[in-house]
Amino acid sequence: MIKGLYSAVSAMVMNATRQQTLSHNIANMQTPGFKQILHTVQGFMQEQTVYSNGNNARKTIDYIGLLGLGSQIGADYIDFEQGALEQTNNPLDLALQGNGFFTVKTPDGNRYTRDGRFLRDADNTLVTVEGFQVLDDAGQPITLPDGEVGVAAEGAITVNGEAVATLGIGIFANPDTELQHTAGNLFSGPAASTGEEAPQVAQGYLEGSNANPSLLMTQLVEVARSYEAAQKLVQNQDELLGKAISSLGRIG
Repeated sequence: MIKGLYSAVSAMVMNATRQQTLSHNIANMQTPGFKQILHTVQGFMQEQTVYSNGNNARKTIDYIGLLGLGSQIGADYIDFEQGALEQTNNPLDLALQGNGFFTVKTPDGNRYTRDGRFLRDADNTLVTVEGFQVLDDAGQPITLPDGEVGVAAEGAITVNGEAVATLGIGIFANPDTELQHTAGNLFSGPAASTGEEAPQVAQGYLEGSNANPSLLMTQLVEVARSYEAAQKLVQNQDELLGKAISSLGRIG
């Protein structure tokens, strides 16, 4: 009976965690460059199960196998699949097609992002919507003089036709293992690129979130139902345990 409680409670905890993650993904369905978070599920605990065979004189213990005591959330990971590009016609909106990340400077060090909503600040420095400086291929902030901004597919930036800088783009052979999510749309990782195939920069576009709205809503419903089912099992196990204790009390 206690084993049943372990299984049911672990399922409740697992589904509560999944619900939080799904809610986070749903809240960011409209966030440019957002990469959804996914979970793995693994066994909670296992114990050996044996069978006692025969009387006291010739009793044997037969090993049956392992009995699982429920499930739990394993390691989470980021889905780096590219989102669809959405045209904005804003010259400072940039999107990457292919495997790559813009490099930005934060108070905690350099970070990587796919969110290309860039702006000029009061000093004409190219910054993110959070105010972090966008870096060039030499690791320096990019200053944009007044004028018409052009960005080539390879990342070269011009203002009124004059070369200004080249975007610092991090390229990683295995972003799912090399990058770690820190906050918002930011990732930390190696200081230098580990991949070779450079992405193409699309000016006047933003990359949409890669979260699938219909799939997320379906998963949210499934998680809610699984949580409710596990909750009912906990109640049933609790009632059975109470009856067992009551019966043993009367026998004593």
